[in-house]
Amino acid sequence: MTKNKKKKIGLTTKIFIGLIAGLVLGLILNLWVPNGYIRDTLLIGGIFKVIGNGFIRLMKMLVVPLVFCSLVCGSAAIGDTASMGKVGGKTIAFYLATTALAVTVAILVATVVQPGVGLNKDAIEVKDVTVAESTTVADTLLNIIPENPFAALANGTMLQVILFALIVGILIAKMGERAELIANVMNQCNDLMMEMTNLVMSFAPVGVFCMIAGTFANLGFDAFLPLLKYMGSVVCALGIQCFVVYMILLLVLTRLNPLKFLKKFFPVMAFAFSTSTSNATIPMNIDTLEEKIGVPRKISAFTIPLGATINMDGTSIMQGVAVVFAAQAYGIHLGIGGYLTVIATATLASVGTAGIPSVGLVTLSMVFAAVGLPVEAIALIMGIDRILDMLRTAVNVTGDAVCTTIIAHQNKTLDREIFNKME
Repeated sequence: MTKNKKKKIGLTTKIFIGLIAGLVLGLILNLWVPNGYIRDTLLIGGIFKVIGNGFIRLMKMLVVPLVFCSLVCGSAAIGDTASMGKVGGKTIAFYLATTALAVTVAILVATVVQPGVGLNKDAIEVKDVTVAESTTVADTLLNIIPENPFAALANGTMLQVILFALIVGILIAKMGERAELIANVMNQCNDLMMEMTNLVMSFAPVGVFCMIAGTFANLGFDAFLPLLKYMGSVVCALGIQCFVVYMILLLVLTRLNPLKFLKKFFPVMAFAFSTSTSNATIPMNIDTLEEKIGVPRKISAFTIPLGATINMDGTSIMQGVAVVFAAQAYGIHLGIGGYLTVIATATLASVGTAGIPSVGLVTLSMVFAAVGLPVEAIALIMGIDRILDMLRTAVNVTGDAVCTTIIAHQNKTLDREIFNKME
């Protein structure tokens, strides 16, 4: 055996290479390659679209069966409903608290930067706005309970899938030997989904390359210029939430090294950035937390899908900045009461929001309506939302992972040896 054996390039490095290469190629196509059949039809609308969207579909294909099997096995392993309730209560409280904090950070940053002051609205391309229907708290709670669990599984309604899987797992544990056959089948299905996840993830570098290249090939810089202050406010608030708020919480509550955490978790952030969908990131998030951070699957299989559904800190930050931006652009004074309403409405609007690209713009209409801002103002920021959507999805999944790590630590199930192991 020779010691000078070449070190194999890991998946993390490959995804990062795919991300950078796709970014460079996308910008080259946007800036220097003229419109035409090869650029628009063959590359952007053909190869990049098919491979990139095909990979996202493969990831989404994994989500429901993976979450269901993992959650059934995890809740069956815990078995104790009191323990599950404790974990669930802490998780939901943490998610809601960080979302409210995220909106507050966004409002403070936007108040300082003043992105809407002096805005020339005529210089911005205006797009059509989709208005979300307001949902009462009672309806939100009722929507968690599936009328038909098979329909919930088929439609990917995550809160309903989570509830049904928890009930099945707890009852399997309660029935003991009578449900031994079902327990074995679920464990084997869970193992199968793990293998399938590893198979699909082997295509991640190519998928990320095509998605990023296609996205940046379509992003023209002309749309950015009038809204640079708005973009800067959102990016600044996202950075504070991700690298300051989350890392302080991680350090204080677990004593883990935040820099090491970010290094190990970076591939998930890059993947979330390239896909702009929290749901598609669920399989990779759960795997990374188990294999690199030391969080047991029985915890992450519950908290990560739940976070992808109700923990939208990055989206809430965009909404907080957008409110201040619109108020300043239209000369509307909100006051302390208005901003408190924004914090409450954005936090509640994040519950049950689908983890799909640009859904934050739809729920933003609910926040605007709550404080009397013109919904038409959303049209001003729609043109540049794609790049910001990529960034806030990365923040969303990071918040899910930090919460999960903290919950695992408090539950005394975090494996620090795995976290401290050098890669």
